[in-house]
Amino acid sequence: MAFIDEIKRRRTFGIISHPDAGKTTLTEKLLLFGGAISEAGAVKNNKVKKGATSDFMEIERQRGISVATSVLAFNYKDRKINILDTPGHKDFAEDTFRTLTAVDSVIVVIDVAKGVEPQTEKLVEVCRMRKIPMIVFINKLDREGKDAFDLLDEVEQKLGLTTTPLSFPIGMGYDFQGIYNIWAKKINLFAGDKKQKVTTGVEFTNINVPELDEMIGNKPADKLREELEMVEGVYPPFDQEAYLNGDLQPVFFGSALNNFGVKELLDCFIEIAPTPQPKKAEERLVDSKEDKLTGFVFKIHANMDPKHRDRLAFVKIVSGTFKRNAPYLHVRNGKKMKFSSPNAFFAEKKEIVDESYPGDIVGLHDTGNFKIGDTLTEGEIINFRGIPSFSPEHFRYVNNADPLKAKQLYKGLDQLMDEGVAQLFTLELNGRKVVGTVGALQYEVIQYRLEHEYGAKCTYENLAMHKVCWVEPTDNKAEFAEFKRVKQRYLAKDKQGQLVFLADSAFTIQMTQDKYPSVKLHFTSEYK
Repeated sequence: MAFIDEIKRRRTFGIISHPDAGKTTLTEKLLLFGGAISEAGAVKNNKVKKGATSDFMEIERQRGISVATSVLAFNYKDRKINILDTPGHKDFAEDTFRTLTAVDSVIVVIDVAKGVEPQTEKLVEVCRMRKIPMIVFINKLDREGKDAFDLLDEVEQKLGLTTTPLSFPIGMGYDFQGIYNIWAKKINLFAGDKKQKVTTGVEFTNINVPELDEMIGNKPADKLREELEMVEGVYPPFDQEAYLNGDLQPVFFGSALNNFGVKELLDCFIEIAPTPQPKKAEERLVDSKEDKLTGFVFKIHANMDPKHRDRLAFVKIVSGTFKRNAPYLHVRNGKKMKFSSPNAFFAEKKEIVDESYPGDIVGLHDTGNFKIGDTLTEGEIINFRGIPSFSPEHFRYVNNADPLKAKQLYKGLDQLMDEGVAQLFTLELNGRKVVGTVGALQYEVIQYRLEHEYGAKCTYENLAMHKVCWVEPTDNKAEFAEFKRVKQRYLAKDKQGQLVFLADSAFTIQMTQDKYPSVKLHFTSEYK
């Protein structure tokens, strides 16, 4: 197949939401409809030993939440679909923010009963800033929840979106009977008894036929006709260009657990969602249709397979064709590298691929060469930015709980910190290790993974700190030396050797900046 045709086939998107809105269940059902799996794992049912396909880490299966972004690829109706299922929990938001640099569009999942929740607002704000096209999926319609029009209002007001429904529910909660697919002008009615298998619906192409009244009853049929008339009068018609520019957001209704409305979402998505898009580098705009390869690392995952202690760098292909065993330039290191076993992903299952195209996510086995944000090219010096480390909000000293396993502990910390989910700081004064995270739950995950993947045990000690500030060196050598002398107790180095200042309050930061005006403090590592 020609290069341009391969690009047109691809759809790479992320699924984002507040925890428990049903994001991972939706991912499962998309895979189910795509024929990638034959039966969905019940995410919350501990009696069912099958966990969700995208939650492949042991701790995710135990806790019933996603703690790392997983990549899943499958083919559907001659389209190659790459899904990035992200963590919903706010403690893992940094992983999600980075993942949004690697997607071309996003599906936002909203719980029908809870409506728009805080984590959804934060993530949608990032998508709006980056002009990422969004589709909204309102989930769990088989449960009692808010009225459809109230939900649409809430989405518009709280998230600042302009919506247009492309499907509409027939009833809600206990009265829920199915979906009217506005996009395809069809009605799908469902029997909700088989919750783990795909059920097919009865289709109507015309809502004004009397058979509809016979099928769902006079009242529901009249109500549906009335609501669809309101939808037509109140909401703008769907405009694909406005959607692709991030100015219009289509809305679908359904119940991922019961397979309602998921196929409608997928069928419409493959028609309207963007193909791989150009990406801005520091030097220039890189078009996906260019024949020379460019790609960037947006995630690193240690121990994808604990038996082999492997470490994978996830690379998003921006342009050109990635070929197995071809030499590519690692821009930051200035070295040419070859990759004999690049992987395509299906959650933790991996297969070696000979060629990958723009939009694809490739896993490269890594012995420590890659950092998040690194670029691969065929020789051109290009840097894709916008993947910074954020200032953590929680800080703890790490203590070794087993002196005989010091080597394993430091190796484990080193590799887990490379994933960019938490950050490691080493105090200048005494060399003590401090782990900073965006959320407190990360400490549990780090402790668990250190023990189960590296055989090392650690304990934590609270450290009352407000923020980490990256210190930009100044030409005023006398002032910089004075700053370092006075603040030596609060200075550390991050994993890349950059100097950081651990501030105990916003007041301290303000006072420090007033006293040492030439010393610049930054809240992200990417200030250059």
